[in-house]
Amino acid sequence: MSELTYPQVGATRAATLPAGWHHLRHRYRLPDGCFTTAAEAVLTWRLHRTAGVRMRTDAPRAAPGVRVTPGLGVGPLRIWGPCEVVWVESGERRAGFGYGTLPGHPEHGEEAFLVTRDDNGAVWFEVAAFSRPAVWFMRAAGPLGRAVQHGYAHWLARTLRRLCARR
Repeated sequence: MSELTYPQVGATRAATLPAGWHHLRHRYRLPDGCFTTAAEAVLTWRLHRTAGVRMRTDAPRAAPGVRVTPGLGVGPLRIWGPCEVVWVESGERRAGFGYGTLPGHPEHGEEAFLVTRDDNGAVWFEVAAFSRPAVWFMRAAGPLGRAVQHGYAHWLARTLRRLCARR
């Protein structure tokens, strides 16, 4: 993991994100009884692919050390962001992963996608991230770039709800 472009590796697993970064944290309610479906969709990249994200990966499932390069956009406007999975959980109440940016990613930081089941049996999808622009066009985008990140989290939640409804 020495190529990661930030020092706080694994910080998306904690309740508090590191200071000095842009933060994103969203939590979405999922349909009752869909924990297993949602967890598998997150851990196997199905969520991202169904949401229209191109995923280049060297493994069919998230695991520490797995390299994955999501591509967002269309045709020549697609932006690729190489990442490495830095943590994974796969339990009966929590399942998901966090990945960190590698050189070539337009940002520095980490993002996590987690499905949880609370004490009442409610199922939730959580997205957490901390980031900073790494390239000029992300710095120039300013608040618009952060708005896109928030919109992306909302889009993933909508996609995961649809996947849960199909089970």
